[in-house]
Amino acid sequence: MEVKRDILWRVYLAFLLIVVFSIIIIGRAIYIQQFQGAHWLAEAKKDMQRYMETDAERGTIYSEDGAMLSTSIPYFDIYIDFGAQGLRDKNGKRFTENIDSLSLGLSSLFKDLSQQEYKTLLQNGYRKKSRYFLFKKNITFQEYKTLRTLPLIKQGKDKSGFIAEVRDKRLNPFVLLANRTIGLSREYVDSDGKVKSTNVGLEKTYDSLLKGETGKKLMQKVAAGVYVPVDGSEIDPKDGKDIVTTLDVNIQDIAENALLKVMQENECSNGTCIVMEVKTGKIKAIANLGKRPDGSYWEDLNYALRASEPGSTFKLATMLSLLEDKYITLDQHVNLEGGAWKYMTRTVFDSEEHGKYDVTVQQAFDASSNVGMAKLVTTYYNKNPNQYINHLKKLRFDKYSGIDLLGETPPVVKTPKSKTWSGTSLPWMSFGYEVLISPLQSLMLYNAVANNGKMMKPYLVNSVQENGQVIKQNEPEILEEAICSPATLKALQKSLRSVCNTPGGTGYRLFLGTPYEVAGKTGTSQVANGNRGYADHIHQSSFAGYFPARDPKYSVMVVIVNKPFASKYYGAAIAGPVFKEIADKLYALNADEDKSNESFRVARMKRDSSNYFYAGQADDLRLIMDAVQMKYKDSVKKDEWSRMYAVNYQPVINGQPVSKKAMPDVRGMGLKDAIYLLENMQLKVNVQGRGKVSTQNILPGTPINKGQAVSIGLN
Repeated sequence: MEVKRDILWRVYLAFLLIVVFSIIIIGRAIYIQQFQGAHWLAEAKKDMQRYMETDAERGTIYSEDGAMLSTSIPYFDIYIDFGAQGLRDKNGKRFTENIDSLSLGLSSLFKDLSQQEYKTLLQNGYRKKSRYFLFKKNITFQEYKTLRTLPLIKQGKDKSGFIAEVRDKRLNPFVLLANRTIGLSREYVDSDGKVKSTNVGLEKTYDSLLKGETGKKLMQKVAAGVYVPVDGSEIDPKDGKDIVTTLDVNIQDIAENALLKVMQENECSNGTCIVMEVKTGKIKAIANLGKRPDGSYWEDLNYALRASEPGSTFKLATMLSLLEDKYITLDQHVNLEGGAWKYMTRTVFDSEEHGKYDVTVQQAFDASSNVGMAKLVTTYYNKNPNQYINHLKKLRFDKYSGIDLLGETPPVVKTPKSKTWSGTSLPWMSFGYEVLISPLQSLMLYNAVANNGKMMKPYLVNSVQENGQVIKQNEPEILEEAICSPATLKALQKSLRSVCNTPGGTGYRLFLGTPYEVAGKTGTSQVANGNRGYADHIHQSSFAGYFPARDPKYSVMVVIVNKPFASKYYGAAIAGPVFKEIADKLYALNADEDKSNESFRVARMKRDSSNYFYAGQADDLRLIMDAVQMKYKDSVKKDEWSRMYAVNYQPVINGQPVSKKAMPDVRGMGLKDAIYLLENMQLKVNVQGRGKVSTQNILPGTPINKGQAVSIGLN
């Protein structure tokens, strides 16, 4: 009896506990539903839905002449939501009715799988009700356009389940052209899963403007780790702004190819070439090439912004200091000691043992004598080195150039307070050692001399645009109104012209026979190779200058580092030819575009390797030949159209009769002359190409009618 009562009591207690716990659970549920329901529903919804960022379309970088230098191309990732409600209507009728034609279309479009293989792939996904299945990755815009026309897909994503995710890829249409300066926008995911950028060049400098503002889109969770977009919930991204640079594609191409050709021929290690517009400081071209392990060349580093010992091109700054302080004149004499001068514990050597002793300062500069510069500087600045150094600081050699491009390495101008200053620092600085400046900083000095003493701030970006409208315009900026007195400036300009136009000048042979005058300076220096110092005999070749010397339009700096133990390394032999090719081609280019500039037109005549030089009005040709004091033979009547030939290297002007009833021969003419002549004959002219006329679709002498169309090709 007692046992039975005990069992009943235990059952009763168990039942009571169940009732109590049930009441607690029900009460808790009621409490949650009544008082915390909204909170937990929101938490559940948060887990099922989330906002994901969408990238903005990155802005485009343009050249000054409108060519795209870096732009974004859309690529598409295609997903399929086989669980989409519209795809599974009426037992999958829509899917089964379209699968054969869709599979055929996919096979024809992508050509990677057969129709049957695509059909099997789609059927498996449909059977498994796969959500957000990755179907295709990185298809092009053209492929995407065609894909949208295929059966089932053209019904829209709600009915087909096909979803497109667009992504942009950065593209440099010109590949190597100014690649390092423009920079490609690249992103990668680090070990922590964070997206990081590896941008360089303008892509990095102007990243905040180019990248725009990210948007957001609401994504619905449909399976573990699988989300699909929710229509109508997007916050659109704001596209990036466009950058219009100062670069000219034609000039950049000329500079890049001239540099590459010389470096390949001589197996050089690295090099840079910068072309600046004298009056404004605009960078028209900037080429940087480094040698790869396989022997090819690529724009790997921006050598134009990397400080190094400049060598003999720095002697212009030394000349400026001495002339400005009125310590010397160009006619003053200096003893070159035969090319070697011992100073304290070291010996200053000229690049070759020339055996010269008593020469003028101008002759010492022409010959690029280290001894001459070192002796002059120690004579006049040894007791007060800061007087010399202050001139270097006024030339801004101790400051960054200020160019709108990241990556410039710091310059170094020693002073007596520097830890590495020694008793021989001053004379070695005079010819470009124990001082570190970038090629761009050197160019700023030469450009200032070309620009009548005004030092311009170099810049690469003309404007920032949004939807085609300019929102920021950059203007030329003067850093130094006058780097020296007018008298010093005149002497410097004369000195630079002498280097390139006087026998004995290091640039004289380089420019023999050119129809234009150059002002410039060669440079050759040894380059330290890490801990090995100068043991590997690595030389840096440079040339800095401007042209036309009397009315400069462009200044150019070329710096090339040669291979170890190179047999040819002088500035005039390595860097000089790069400068000359750029100058030749820019003159030719301007000769075709600027008919009014006589020196440009003469350059065009002289550069033509064929027998035929030029065509145009006879009076124009006479004006040019008289202006440059060139003898010529002339048998042409006044106002007659003419051709100029070379007969035994003697210019000859011959007439070309022009009849309004017959097609004239315009081959060889500049565009302006050809247009002027043909439109005066009331012909409609179609033009293709640039340069001088090389082809015409109507043969000379062919009868023509008023209003007839004629096509001319320029090359």
